[in-house]
Amino acid sequence: MEQTPKHNTESMKRANEISIYKLMTVGILVGILGVFLRFAGDSTTLSIISWAILLIGAIIACKGVFKILDA
Repeated sequence: MEQTPKHNTESMKRANEISIYKLMTVGILVGILGVFLRFAGDSTTLSIISWAILLIGAIIACKGVFKILDA
């Protein structure tokens, strides 16, 4: 007999939480801001700040993904 997949597992309930998607959205928006600032001007200081903002955005978005995966 074939086993039917479980549709109400704990990981699926966690993956459907709105707070995780809000966290990922904030991370993506912060990352987009970092990319915009990276190309907005030609200053070393602005470049360093934009790379830092981009890194923070990527970390925030990855935290949301890892919450879904429960890693």
